[in-house]
Amino acid sequence: MLHSKTPSDSSASFNQQTVGGPTAAPSFNSEKQIDTVIDTQPKPRWWESKSLENKPVDGPYGWVVVVAGCFMLMFSMGCVNSYGSYQTYYHLNQFPEEAMSTLSWIGTLQFAVMNLFGIPSGILCERFDSRLVTFVGGLIMGVALIIASFCDSAVWKLMLTQGIMFAIGASLVFIPSTSIPAQWFTSKRALAVGIVVAGSGIGGLWLTPATDSMIDNLGTGWALRITGIIVIAVNSVASMFMRNRLKVAGRDKIVDLTIFRDIRFLFIFAGGVCGTTAYFTPLFSLPSFAVQVTGKSKSFGTNLITIINAASTVGRVATGQVAPLLGNINTLSICTCIAALSILVLWLPFHATGTLIACAIAYGLFCGGFIGLLPVVMAELWGVQRIATIIGLLYVANFAGTMIGAPSSGAILDNIGGGTNFKPSIAFSGAFMMIAFGFFVCLR
Repeated sequence: MLHSKTPSDSSASFNQQTVGGPTAAPSFNSEKQIDTVIDTQPKPRWWESKSLENKPVDGPYGWVVVVAGCFMLMFSMGCVNSYGSYQTYYHLNQFPEEAMSTLSWIGTLQFAVMNLFGIPSGILCERFDSRLVTFVGGLIMGVALIIASFCDSAVWKLMLTQGIMFAIGASLVFIPSTSIPAQWFTSKRALAVGIVVAGSGIGGLWLTPATDSMIDNLGTGWALRITGIIVIAVNSVASMFMRNRLKVAGRDKIVDLTIFRDIRFLFIFAGGVCGTTAYFTPLFSLPSFAVQVTGKSKSFGTNLITIINAASTVGRVATGQVAPLLGNINTLSICTCIAALSILVLWLPFHATGTLIACAIAYGLFCGGFIGLLPVVMAELWGVQRIATIIGLLYVANFAGTMIGAPSSGAILDNIGGGTNFKPSIAFSGAFMMIAFGFFVCLR
């Protein structure tokens, strides 16, 4: 009598065959077919990012990435921080007929364009191997400085080379260096990113006096050429280790702006605009305040900036240690609040030498935390897979804050303070930093 097999009978028959019955060959062929399918999966092309998910999180290679990122930021942001040395020489010797405000646009363009180019830099990090992106970025930076060394006849040429071209290369280095280390860590993520961003403070500490020395002995031309060659050499080595741990899946949209529908991102974006608006006033105005208001020497004013850079380096690493205990968002809020109070409480009402030094130390320590913790908070809220693009979007806020803050602070000093009363511009900076604190508190 004929009868049909039930599904369970078929399953049992299949199990018998695969366990090792007389018809085990079909099972072997199936496994071979599966292996063939796996083997025929397309491999990443040489320019595409490759996944290293097999490497452990919080493992030794992650620290290699951290060191590489630290060196990259040391030269990219270090060159931005040391532009003041070139500006002084340009104003006194090379372009004495140009206004200081015109020459300052070279430095402003370096930082502003670097942040504005954050979106395409993040996209390139997702679609190409990050080692290739950072290598090209370092090459552009170095070539820009070398070309700028021959542009001694017009300021607009320096704006294009030392300003815009350098900034594009710096962005291709800066975005991967601040985003990729977060992929390699979980429990020590804040510390790792803090060490990376501390590289910019370290660069400011030694590259500025080194640039001064080269300019004094060799002139700006050779100072730019030597710096450009060193940037290419150091970045070429460091870029070999800047590898993504996670491969980002492809997508149709070139720029995904749906994150702007998330209220948490809007709070961070608004806090970034306000914080960056306030950020540069102490860096730009504290030396002038020390000379004009308190009667201190120019070297004392320069030393205040050195103190801020040194304290900022310590702050970026220290907050990385504290953040896992207090929470990343809580630590970011505390750092922003104390940075605001250092301006409003230690600088605004006092003219004494001791309070100026205390302000420089406190502001440096806690503004360093403000800079260093933003990428960590982004990784905590939205994960690390698309962090490069998200951070690129965030740095558009930094671009807006840069374009608002420095010109507005200078205009307030000139038009309201009469060029000598710094209190309105100090209050402007402290108020915006406190507003940024309010936005970050809303994240909790």
